[in-house]
This record gives sequence, structure tokens and C-alpha cells, in this order.
Amino acid sequence: MGIIARSKSFSNEQQSFLKSFMMGWQHVLVMYAGTIAVPLIVGRALNLPKEHLAFLINADLFAAGIITVIQSLGLGRFGIRLPVMMGVTFAAVGPMIAVGSDPNIGLTGIYGAVIIAGLFAILIAPLMGKLLPLFPPLVTGTIICLIGLSLLRVAIHWCAGGQPFVTEMIDGSAYRLANPEYGKPSNLVIAFGVLALILLINRYGKGMIKNLAVLLGLFGGTLVCALLGRINLHGIDDAPWLAITTPFHFGMPTFHLTAIASLCLVMVIVLAESMGMFLAVGNIVSQDVSEDDITRGLRADGLGTLIGGIFNTFPYTSFSQNVGLLSVTGVKSKAVTAFGGLILFGLGLFPKVAHVVASVPQYVLGGAGLVMFGMVAATGIRILASIDYEKQSHSLLVVAVSLSMGMVPTLSPGFFQYFPAWSHGLTHSGIVIGSVVAVLLNLFFNGRLSREQSLHLAAANTHSPE
Repeated sequence: MGIIARSKSFSNEQQSFLKSFMMGWQHVLVMYAGTIAVPLIVGRALNLPKEHLAFLINADLFAAGIITVIQSLGLGRFGIRLPVMMGVTFAAVGPMIAVGSDPNIGLTGIYGAVIIAGLFAILIAPLMGKLLPLFPPLVTGTIICLIGLSLLRVAIHWCAGGQPFVTEMIDGSAYRLANPEYGKPSNLVIAFGVLALILLINRYGKGMIKNLAVLLGLFGGTLVCALLGRINLHGIDDAPWLAITTPFHFGMPTFHLTAIASLCLVMVIVLAESMGMFLAVGNIVSQDVSEDDITRGLRADGLGTLIGGIFNTFPYTSFSQNVGLLSVTGVKSKAVTAFGGLILFGLGLFPKVAHVVASVPQYVLGGAGLVMFGMVAATGIRILASIDYEKQSHSLLVVAVSLSMGMVPTLSPGFFQYFPAWSHGLTHSGIVIGSVVAVLLNLFFNGRLSREQSLHLAAANTHSPE
């Protein structure tokens, strides 16, 4: 009897293991398109070659897997120990492109800023309860909306086939020439075809299929391009099947004050959003979330960002679409997300797979980008819609001026060109400008919320910009 009982128990454990593993895969699939989007966006914006894009994708998945396991299961004073999936935040994309495009800063300057921002986040994690009143829904909604609007320019250029101008060397001199591929009708047809497919899947798909609409749209667009002979897999034979992501692959990090200040501000925003995310997850899984729990979770965000800077990737945060998946599936075990982290880590070990992803044409990404970045802006609008503008009569003015100032670098890249070079990391990022303006104007017109009000509103408005 004892042997039979043990066998039955063992069988149940095996079923639980298999279910957790499969649900972990579902979490990975839901977040995959979002988590590889940031390295693709930043890498393409900085005109990195395909092999570097592939490396960024592998590094992203590798680091995301490590920090997801730490966040879910805990490691000492790090990790909230709730079912949370971690990925690179969209909030850092604009500032990173701005500082990385500066020839005096570049990619190593981005990584230096990411490392310091990660350490900064770890240090301020216990203080976030005091800083949270600076980021009520009026401010966070404005910032998230601004992030989406700023990134839409990237998606629009992708749809058309790249940047409208390219730099070519002729007789030893650099010339800025019109890109002949930009705006070709075939590029636009494929881009809008991907957009249409994503919309159709959202309209008629059910359950898991609907959740994977963006990923399926990208797959469909890539398949069409492959059939038309428009996929360039040059270099894939040189990529190894298996490789470990190594620290400081692009060189030792460099440290620039403007880049560091820019990403530290981004981390404050990310931590404020993560705080609301943790409260929402605790509510979903029926577990009380203490201040100490939140601090450990925020430290893990900082640790993930520090790991990202060391392993050639970017700032990390918890992914909101995976929080939604907890409610949809009813599976609330942290073992599931821990398995998801292990799967992400494993995917980060296969360079050939990342090389294929890096070969997806820009106009395919553009169709999906219109959806992803538009959804970021729409999320900000949804948060702003929860505000009572009658009671806070100046709130509309805060939103208007913050968005106006934040869009300046996007709509007029040369607007601040005569400002000193050391300030370009800040003045060339509309997200940073808009964030600072929103915080200051909200304080001027509306003052600070209490800590209790801030925590309540953070939980009610859990919509992260990733």
C-alpha cells in the first residue's frame, strides 16, 4: 500500500511539473514579442550590424531568464516571491536611443548608464514609498502616453523600410542621401498586412491565440517575406548553435553624467510602475503584499538592470501582459514563472535562433510596432481617463504642457542643437523632458498625494509601458 501511495503521489508531482512547465512556456510566448522588441528597436536605431542585433536578443533573453527566477523564487533580500515575469522596459528606449546616438557616448555609454541606474534602483528601493507621491496617475499616465507617441516615429520608419536618409562614404567623404528603399509600396503593403493580421487575430482569435496576436502577426509577415525571397539570412552559417552570453561583449562600459541622469530618472518611473504591478499581482493571487515585499521586488528590478548592463542588455521591469495572463488562466503559482525564466535563459543560449529573429525585415516589425507602441500610448490615455478633471482643474494643463514639451525632440530633432554637448543626453530625450515637466507642474498645481493615496492609485492603475 505504501508503495502504491508513493507511486500515486509521484504521478501527481509529475503532472504538476509538466503543467508548470507548459504554463511557463505560455508566459514566455505571451511576452516574447515584447521582450525582443527593445533590443531590435535600439539596435536598429543605432545602425548595428545583424550579428550585433542577434547578440542583443540572446543577451536580453539570457538576463531576463536570470532575473525572472530571482524575482519569482527570491534570493536573499532580492525578489518579491510572486509569479512575475521580467523583461526589458520600453520606458528606457527613447533615452537610450538619444544617448546612444551621441558619438561621444555610444553603446558602451548606454551600458555604463544602465549599470549605475541598476545600482541606483537598488539603493532607492526602500525609499520608493516616499517618492511614489511624485508619480500619481496624472504623471504616470502622461509619461506612458508620451513614451508611446515618441516611439511611433520608430514604427513609422520601420513600415517604410528604415530611415528616410542614409549616410554613404563617397571618395572618403560622408554624404547624407535619400534612402531609395524608403516608402516603397511593397514595404507598406507588407507592413499594413501584418497590422491587418494582428487585428484579425484579435477580433476572431480565442484564448491563447488571441494573446499571441503580435507574435503570430510577425510570424505571418516573415513567412510572406520568405516566400517572396525577401529574407536575408547572410551570416547565419557563421553563428554557433550554442553560446554563452559574456559580460562586456561590446567593450568596457563608459560613464557619462547626462546618460546616467537620464536612465536614473527612467528607473524611478519604472519602480513606481512596478510597485503598482506588485500590488495588483498580490491581489490576483490573494496574498497580502507588505512594504518589505515591495522593497525586495524593487531591489530585484534594480538587480536585473545591473545584470543587464553587465551582460549587454537594458533596464528590466515586470511585464504587465503576464500579470493579465494570471487572471485569464487562473494558474497563480510562482513555480510557473520560475519555469518561464528558465525557458528564457535557455532560449538565450542559441545564437542561430536570434540570428533568424534579427533577419526579420524592418517593414514586418513596423506593422507590429504600430500596434505595440500605439497600445503604450493608449494605456497612458486610459490612465489619464481615470482622472477627475473637474476636481483637479489644472490637470488638463499639466497633461497639455508636458506632452507638448515632451514631443519637441521627436518632432524637431534640431530644436536643442545649440545647447552644450553635455546636455544632449537629456535634451534629446522627449521622454525625460516630458517626465520632468509633468512632475514639476503636478507639484506646482496639485501638490503631493499622501503615501496611502499613492499606493491605492498605483494598484488601481497598473499599466506598465513595456
